[in-house]
Amino acid sequence: MPPVVRRTLSRFDTPRALRALSVWTPADAPAGGLHPGDVGWLLRHADATVHLWVDARGTGRPDPRLDPRHDAAAPVAVGFLDGRVLRVTAAPDADLGALAADAEELLVPGIDRSDGLPVPGWHPHPEETRLVLSWTPQPVTTRAEPVGEPDAADRVLIHRSAFPGSKFGLKHWETMRAAPAGHLSTETLVRTPDGDPAAAATGWFAGAGRCALLEPVGTHPDHRGHGYGRDAVLGTCAALADRGASAVAVVTPARNEAAVALYTSAGFTVVRENRDWTRPRRA
Repeated sequence: MPPVVRRTLSRFDTPRALRALSVWTPADAPAGGLHPGDVGWLLRHADATVHLWVDARGTGRPDPRLDPRHDAAAPVAVGFLDGRVLRVTAAPDADLGALAADAEELLVPGIDRSDGLPVPGWHPHPEETRLVLSWTPQPVTTRAEPVGEPDAADRVLIHRSAFPGSKFGLKHWETMRAAPAGHLSTETLVRTPDGDPAAAATGWFAGAGRCALLEPVGTHPDHRGHGYGRDAVLGTCAALADRGASAVAVVTPARNEAAVALYTSAGFTVVRENRDWTRPRRA
């Protein structure tokens, strides 16, 4: 079994992981459990860490798209801990068995799920299904406007109102935008006719000809039912398409019927279902 080495990266060391994820992102929908945008959203936290697995033999095929230094230790996977879940995307030819064996050190009790990395002896979750939906670039009409620094406070307000309990603040937004993945973000904001912030969406570019990602999307509870969320989604999708994205994907729990209805109304179609791998319960 080819050995792998796991390197733990601080937020400032993530460019190589982001390049790898971008190269591994296909044209139609994200592969594995991570998209560059997932890392970009994680980097709103100043203390965020990302794991990069490389070929320990140092004989992997160098790929200048992954590292301009032509590092011989080829990246084989990128992942991070998301609460109780280990989220991973691996290179198309990666040895998943070797990755799973190394990941055992991270899969301590309490880390009970894996997204994108099958773990021997674990099983697909029988109930929790996430839908992967994809949007194909098309002409759109939208009230959405790009988010700039003067709009940051309103963009944060939308997120906190749409996701009760969220601690997302202006400092997190600034940290996210200043991080190595900040240049990949595309954000739009929709206001009511009176100028109140109503909905916002953040999208993440993975490179020309590759699928972008929506993460996150929210509508203020006081302004739901007026199409503002749909406009934010379409505005962000159109902006990503203008940058060269071949498609835009979003991942949402199948049980979130409101979100599924929103994305379907914006022209998204379901392309795949995802399930986490879960640790077997002890008898």
